[in-house]
Amino acid sequence: MDKNLMLLFTDEPIIAKIRNKLPYLFQLAELESSRAGKIGMQVGSKREEILSALLIYKFGENNVETNIPITEPEVDVKLFGNQISIKTISGREPNGVKLIWTVDSEKAKLFLETWRPKYDMILAHINWGSSGALYYIPTEVQSNVFDTLGREKYIKLPKQGTNPRGVELSNDATRMLVDSDKTMSISIEWKKTLIDYSPFKRWVELWGDS
Repeated sequence: MDKNLMLLFTDEPIIAKIRNKLPYLFQLAELESSRAGKIGMQVGSKREEILSALLIYKFGENNVETNIPITEPEVDVKLFGNQISIKTISGREPNGVKLIWTVDSEKAKLFLETWRPKYDMILAHINWGSSGALYYIPTEVQSNVFDTLGREKYIKLPKQGTNPRGVELSNDATRMLVDSDKTMSISIEWKKTLIDYSPFKRWVELWGDS
């Protein structure tokens, strides 16, 4: 387990800040990613940025690397050199967690045959109007669940004839990961607030700058 991530999940002032601010920041990310009332796929990247910014806030900019090459698709941020995957999911249960985004069936099949977990994971379960959590799932927990279930029960391939855009964690695997006694979590009440937001206000103000 990463001692720095453990510290993030045991620091009481940080825990209070996460519970207080994360719903507001994620709601803002949704507003910035919406058009005509529909949330775009870019919201996932914005949520990753928010959680990476949390690491920067806690540990300092010099200790957090966010400029990750596209050759490392599973890694979203590095904390003191430790490679971390950030996942976010919305819904009543933390199901449908994407492992990779692809519409190529051959790539999905190759992923099933060759992949195994190798990075610590931060998982945000968003459940608007109810309870969710922020999880730290260490690599060892992922590996233990992977070995217990086997790759075909850990990984959920897209159904043929559909276009879900990715390979997912199975529901059984997700449940075992979040319920592990070695997984750390911060419970969050996902309450929305009234936000006066205009997608054009900032750009209009910048046009007005001399």
